[in-house]
Amino acid sequence: MKPFLSSLLLWCRIIRPQTLFASLVPVLVGAYAVSINGLHFSCAVCLVTACCALSLQVLSNLVNDYYDFLRGSDAAGRVGYKRALAEGEVSVGAMRRACLVAASVACLLGSFLIYVGGWAILCIGVSALLFAWLYTATPYSLSYLGIADIFVFLYYGVIASCGTSYLLLCPDMDFLVMQDVLRDSFFLGGVCGLISVCVLLINNIRDADTDREAGKKTLPVRFGRPFALALMFVVVCLMPLFAYLVLGFSPSLLVFVPCLLIWLKMLKAEGTTYNKCLLFTGMTNLLFFFLCLLSS
Repeated sequence: MKPFLSSLLLWCRIIRPQTLFASLVPVLVGAYAVSINGLHFSCAVCLVTACCALSLQVLSNLVNDYYDFLRGSDAAGRVGYKRALAEGEVSVGAMRRACLVAASVACLLGSFLIYVGGWAILCIGVSALLFAWLYTATPYSLSYLGIADIFVFLYYGVIASCGTSYLLLCPDMDFLVMQDVLRDSFFLGGVCGLISVCVLLINNIRDADTDREAGKKTLPVRFGRPFALALMFVVVCLMPLFAYLVLGFSPSLLVFVPCLLIWLKMLKAEGTTYNKCLLFTGMTNLLFFFLCLLSS
């Protein structure tokens, strides 16, 4: 029993639970956008959507760990969170099997969502699987080219939230009503996407030296730490603007405060301080959702 429990706890750490808010909250705000427009939706469809999004996030994390290890981007004793392959805690074969399980769960849940939402959801699902794969798995991986930030904003923001809203409204919702909901979902999901971009920037600023050695051309590697910090500040400033476009002057605008404080902390961050910034930035996603609830 004890080895099983130890193995379970190890895999719970490997899937990086601290990152899962990035995929969960856009689904929640997509459902929230439907509710603030006075419409009802299926809780079962919302639950399956959330589980599918989480499984895709887990798959992305596992694929990222697997290919970063193979390329030598991760090593034992790294400043960031420990990676199980680099530390020798699991085998390459075990990681491959975990990727297969996560992909299978995502496909199974996605099949139900495709049945509900049709071809539009099929396109989103296939592209999400490709994004999880292309993030680190090919010679031209998004994370190695320095363009992952754009896709993070899309898939952990507006695509996830708008896809959720669409799922909860189809198949018989009037297009004009759906248009209003999707507009609200776009901007609220956009805040989630911006928060996830901040997470990625913090991660890449922390790992800039090792990424440079591994040939991983992230934005901090290409343009330097000052540029990455300036971009992060712009991203933080866009958050209250996006929230205002949906909820006006409301508690949702307060999402700016913790993100600005984290940015100020980043100006002099060193070593494990980056990990604390990552953790709190990820939690800001959930805080934003609660602020939205207080705003309605």
